[in-house]
Amino acid sequence: MNTTTAGIVFAATLILALALVHIPLGDYMYRVYAGEKHNRAERIIYRAIGVQPGVEQTWPVYARSVLAFSAIGVLFLYFLQLLQKHLPLHLPAAEQTTEMKPDLAWNTAISFVTNTNWQNYAGDSTMGHVVQMTGLSVQNFVSAAVGMAVAVALVRGFARSRTGDLGNFWVDLVRGTIRILLPIAFVGALVLVAGGVIQNFHLYDQIADTVANTNKQTLPGGPVASQEVIKLLGTNGGGFFNVNSAHPFENPTAWTNWIEIFLLLVISFSLPRTFGRLVGDRKQGYAIVAVMATLAMISLALNNFFQLRHHGTVPTAVGAAMEGVETRFGVSNSATFATATTLTSTGAVDSAHDSYSSLGGMMTMFNMQLGEVAPGGTGSGLYGMLVLAVITVFIAGLMVGRTPEYLGKKITPKEIKFAAAYFLTTPLLVLTGTAIAMALPGERASMANSGPHGLSEVLYAFTSAANNNGSAFAGLSGNTVWWNTALGLAMVFGRFLPIIFVLALAGSLAQQGHTPASIGTLPTHRPQFVGLVVGVTVILVALTFLPALALGPLAEGIHS
Repeated sequence: MNTTTAGIVFAATLILALALVHIPLGDYMYRVYAGEKHNRAERIIYRAIGVQPGVEQTWPVYARSVLAFSAIGVLFLYFLQLLQKHLPLHLPAAEQTTEMKPDLAWNTAISFVTNTNWQNYAGDSTMGHVVQMTGLSVQNFVSAAVGMAVAVALVRGFARSRTGDLGNFWVDLVRGTIRILLPIAFVGALVLVAGGVIQNFHLYDQIADTVANTNKQTLPGGPVASQEVIKLLGTNGGGFFNVNSAHPFENPTAWTNWIEIFLLLVISFSLPRTFGRLVGDRKQGYAIVAVMATLAMISLALNNFFQLRHHGTVPTAVGAAMEGVETRFGVSNSATFATATTLTSTGAVDSAHDSYSSLGGMMTMFNMQLGEVAPGGTGSGLYGMLVLAVITVFIAGLMVGRTPEYLGKKITPKEIKFAAAYFLTTPLLVLTGTAIAMALPGERASMANSGPHGLSEVLYAFTSAANNNGSAFAGLSGNTVWWNTALGLAMVFGRFLPIIFVLALAGSLAQQGHTPASIGTLPTHRPQFVGLVVGVTVILVALTFLPALALGPLAEGIHS
């Protein structure tokens, strides 16, 4: 079986598996968020934090709850990192290669709380096991649950009528964590352990040379499988080891590579089914997942083509771009992983994106610049896609000269302002941050390359941070005070400003009544609408980012 055929089989089985779980998992998540009963564990948590689960919240209260919870998470994780040398299972000084300074601790705390997981450090030689388990892994769960909670709040805005209530954030947070993320993560961790991912509390093991029995090799250990599974399931992406999912202790074989890609896609591709059930029209859910799947398939095909056939500036072997690629995965499967991790907000990597062909690297950037909606992050992908659907029906309404409607709600100037503000936030952060960094000679010194590829490293960094992805063109040395601060600010604003706009949009929609469909209503469940959303998404992103891409990866590809 040649490389191309093997890659097609790999992707086809992945698509089939996602299609098989779409309905059962989507229906299960619908029952989780639509149910009114609380189990015993949930009631204990509500009493502990002083929450009345039967009391619903308006959008400003819901937003303040999100911000307050996230702020507490940042402070806890920040001080946990600075105090880690006083905690059990901390790394010995001889093995610690990166000092945890305040600016790096702040960047990392922001990174994990915002579901970005940008890492300006080597995890296995910087973080002790207690920080990994009680700090980073916990945020992997709850930051994903926050994204799902906000998505469900927006869906309630479409589903409800004449009310200001969007549900209770604390209930949505606890249910998403306990009923969805924890059970799947438990099963997934067992599967990964069976596949060879390590799970122990060892700091370092000294292994003697079995031939000469003289030299010793130092092997790191740790509770890897339990963190690996939620880093993928919650579309977080922060690796236990420096090379992330390219490390054999995190991702040992080709079939664990398949499992990891499946995990990072499964919830985001199933949430449209939940959306369809919550609004009472399953066809609407099928339309949304069709948009996601269309964009994902196009990106997957292009990225595989660029890596297998268009090598650009990358040295090649056996007919494909092998630099920075693990031989146990191969080019095509690595390109599939890169596509999935940048189409979602995961940011995990099993190959070096900086070593991709110029156009292959461009595709990873473009995936994030789409807003990571195909299928996007856990929760954030759904609410991002629904915002794009709102913009699409508004544009369609302008074409025919009537007030646009979506799911029985009129899209008035108030709603479109929230949607437009949501869409414009990340491009503003990306392009402004890139411009400032390129204008400062001291910060340009962090680039490993000059010319178009150097610009690509900087553009990728701000694209990744503002879209809460976390992957990187590794040639950029980001562990400086300026880069830690600038990228940290991009993560904060890129996460919470869109959430505020989404919740404001949800509140505005919930206050409306339902408008009955008429002969002039645009059907939003048909292939025509799917094509419109795909077209609007690609055109808007192209108009926004094409000049920057032309100076970076496109210029590099043309020159090569």
